[in-house]
Amino acid sequence: MSNALAKDRLRKRFARWDVDGNGLLELEDFKQEAARIAAGFGATPDSPGVQALHGAFEALYTHLAEQSGSSAQAGISEQSFLQVTEQLLFAEGEAAFNRALSPVVKALVTLSDSDGDGMLNASEFEAWLSGIGLPRTEAAETFRKIDENGDGQLSEDELLRVVREYHYGRLDVELLG
Repeated sequence: MSNALAKDRLRKRFARWDVDGNGLLELEDFKQEAARIAAGFGATPDSPGVQALHGAFEALYTHLAEQSGSSAQAGISEQSFLQVTEQLLFAEGEAAFNRALSPVVKALVTLSDSDGDGMLNASEFEAWLSGIGLPRTEAAETFRKIDENGDGQLSEDELLRVVREYHYGRLDVELLG
């Protein structure tokens, strides 16, 4: 695993989430990111999936702020974000990463899962990519690549694994936009 690649991806994640570009991650940035994704899905703000997405992003922000030692009002600097997320990825391990990101993945599954079975088929996965603002052009190939058990369905656990592997720098499939 390349720590430099992982750090580069975390810097890009910081820039993506720093919606207002002021060099700090703030709760409002996370709220705006959730709203952007909800709009990408065409979901109404009061739908359960959108509410879950907002709650997940707010909880993630609160967790990152607490872990960085920043107050929720002060925001999180890029350096603090890198320290906290590197700790999460490389020191605390898979279980800690899953606790932090699982609610976001679960909310995205809820928004994408048109048949309500808790799993994503190929067309629902394509909707996920579109909803987060990624091109659908490689959706089928990407789906096959990450459907490791070949059952034609992606579980929350499979999707969380892909998000984790991307941030570890071991997989080139970005699922958070």
